[in-house]
Amino acid sequence: MSSRVIGVLCALGVLLCIAPGAAYGQEPGAELAPTMVVLDASGSMTGADPAGGTKMDAAKQAVHTFLGAAPDGAPVGLAAYGTATGNSDAERAQGCQDVTVVSPVGPLDRTGLGAAVDRLTPRGYTPIGRALQVAAEQLPQEGPRSIVLVSDGVDTCAPPEPCEVVRTLAGQGVDLVVHAVGFGVDAAARAQLSCIAQATGGTYTDAPDADALRRVLPRVAGSALRNYQPAGTPITGAATVGAAPVAAPGQHLDTIGQHEQRYYSVDVPEGATAYFSATVSFPRLPGVSITSDFNVLELRTYGEAGEDCHEYENEQATNSSHGEALTVETTWTGAADPETGNATGDRCKGGGRYTFALTWDRVSSGVPERLPVELLVAVEPPVADAGPVAVLPTPAFAEPQGPPRPVVGGGSFNVAGALDGSGRYTDTLQRGEFVFYRVQLDWGQALAYRVRFAETPGRSLRNLSPTSTVVYAPSREEISSDNSSYTGSEMVLPSSKPAMTTVPVRYNNRTADDYPARTQSVAGTYYIAVQLGPAAEDPEAAVPVPIQLDVSVSGDPEPGPRYAQVAAPPGGQAPAGAPNAQAPAVRTVIAPAGWVAIGVGALVVIGLVVAVVARRRRGA
Repeated sequence: MSSRVIGVLCALGVLLCIAPGAAYGQEPGAELAPTMVVLDASGSMTGADPAGGTKMDAAKQAVHTFLGAAPDGAPVGLAAYGTATGNSDAERAQGCQDVTVVSPVGPLDRTGLGAAVDRLTPRGYTPIGRALQVAAEQLPQEGPRSIVLVSDGVDTCAPPEPCEVVRTLAGQGVDLVVHAVGFGVDAAARAQLSCIAQATGGTYTDAPDADALRRVLPRVAGSALRNYQPAGTPITGAATVGAAPVAAPGQHLDTIGQHEQRYYSVDVPEGATAYFSATVSFPRLPGVSITSDFNVLELRTYGEAGEDCHEYENEQATNSSHGEALTVETTWTGAADPETGNATGDRCKGGGRYTFALTWDRVSSGVPERLPVELLVAVEPPVADAGPVAVLPTPAFAEPQGPPRPVVGGGSFNVAGALDGSGRYTDTLQRGEFVFYRVQLDWGQALAYRVRFAETPGRSLRNLSPTSTVVYAPSREEISSDNSSYTGSEMVLPSSKPAMTTVPVRYNNRTADDYPARTQSVAGTYYIAVQLGPAAEDPEAAVPVPIQLDVSVSGDPEPGPRYAQVAAPPGGQAPAGAPNAQAPAVRTVIAPAGWVAIGVGALVVIGLVVAVVARRRRGA
């Protein structure tokens, strides 16, 4: 699409005209998030570890394991508390300020950081709140950033209360996520560390002993560097339909409890289509039995008076303890259905206020009682001219030319690494990572790709990891997936066909007889996710794996649909970015920002639904 055409459409108010990077809170091309590791070196760390040695010995070993696994040049710093004073009453005032920046954030220096960790001597108090403040001060003032906190107990110095520290930072708009690891903690410490993590959308993970800590810390720190980060405007779901808050188009952030149902309403104009999705990311948990490692999210739709509209979706996944992010989505077209004049039959038809009920139904063992949930709301205006009806055939995969280009995948949709069209792209995945990339498709264009996993030394269970790849539409609806197992030998996904593919994007694909094509009905940002699961045995011994993405974007851009002017529903507002009433009827090519470009609100979602084992979606 030419810049001249985009400029005209912006002037007409047809597009929000947000650049792709700005739309998703990122610069083009995801980078590793600057990360501070905060290590507990208080007096309690001199205690014995169940696996032998002291807790401090175990923590040092875990940090060395992380340093060995971290990507070259990763922006990592280290702070420790409790090293400069004892823990007597006379030393309390000084001990509660005792936070040492061992190494500021900078390109990874494995030798220097390792030596500095080895010199730490545990002695003093546990000023967690102050340590979080110091760590935040060491990080850049803008952009995504992370803290990984390892502690074996509660804060012994409050105030400041650790949870209040992170809530204050979040309230100031600081783009910060804190991940907490509880090392052999009791219930009180677990609750405090969980609060710290959940207040910023981070994760809490238990590590009962040295072996668990060695497994957990590299995974948690790797997630921090990839910057898994829930985001959105705060909202609190209600326990009933009548009390449901109205969610405007865009992204919202709430929490949800085990087996809890929460309600949210959306105003949908006559003839419009509403999209509602929810994503919950589950923490990585070691040693969870596959028989109990199972989560289910359900989504139901209700009319204005609480009538059941008989729209039901669910998503379910096993192996959630690998760091699964589970998304359930519904596309509500009831506002476009003509009313019949029957009051009872029309309660789920036409424009009005609809309510979506989210339930965390099945719950995996070991997960926290509450987790952050992202809610994505979009309202798409009706079309005056939908464009071509025919579904174009899937193109053949075209081998990309030219040398490979490095790219850094992101830990979520909204920090996905940018793939600039056709080409070869290289990255390196740590074990246990779920990594996202994004590519733009205009109307009439199609995507095809494959993922190559390079050979690494060893063929034992230490090198055996589950793998998968998934391609998603701009609504974050899964289009297709493939999975296999990596054994250390070179392999390619998909394994049974030349490439993962979409059909060329057309608006009318959504009602096509070719059911799989229905997900490819809007131009914009499409996503590729690649998963490399933890090794089957001794995860910390498994080496990272280089990958290559062979990407082909084909097809000539064509005009997209023409959206109609719509009226606001009773008591509501017109959809975000709906065409200006004074604007002439123009055919538009949707700009690369996708859902934002058609003015339906930015759909930003964290997480990855991977098809390593059985997953089903059901509608009723």
